[in-house]
Parts: sequence; C-alpha cells; structure tokens
Amino acid sequence: MAAHHIEAGADALVMDARDHVATAIKDLQAGQQVSYRVQDQVHTVVLLDNVPFGHKVAIQDVAQGTDIRKYGEVIGRTTSDIRAGQHVHIHNVEGIRGRGDQAVKG
Repeated sequence: MAAHHIEAGADALVMDARDHVATAIKDLQAGQQVSYRVQDQVHTVVLLDNVPFGHKVAIQDVAQGTDIRKYGEVIGRTTSDIRAGQHVHIHNVEGIRGRGDQAVKG
C-alpha cells in the first residue's frame, strides 16, 4: 500500500481519482480558491460555501441521485444537485449503508 502525504500548499485532500469530493485540511471560506492534488496533477476549485476542517467539498458537479465517492468508496447518495465548490454534508447527501428503509425485503 502506498504511503500518502500532504503536499505543501494543499488546502484539501483527494485520495482516489474516482472521488467526487476533497476533504478540507483546514477551515476554508466561500470565494476562496482551493488547491488539491489528484494523482500527479494539481487542480483548483473556487468555494461556493464555507467548508469546515474535515468536511467535504465537491470537486465536480454531481447530479441528484448519484452515489458519491470519497477515498474511492461510495459514502452516500446526493439528495440534490451539487455544484463544484459546494460543501458536501448531510444537507445534500444521505447515507445509504444500514438503512432499514433501503433493505431488500424477501
């Protein structure tokens, strides 16, 4: 397993090229241009919302009803359209693991 490290000057982390989100490594403010690295390329996105430390920011537009990825794993499903730069949290993503209302009835 490859070791991960935080690049100097990075504002957010992306662990897998399939991810829809980056994780803020410090408090970030709306209007701020945020830098993050995907593999060997540095990208930026302008924040539409404040994003607290440890929270997620969309790095691409994601349509409502999409299974959203962080660390290469599905972490939930979008409940509304999300634009690149928006804060991604419980107000626009619902968990899909362990939900009794989503269980297959047999």
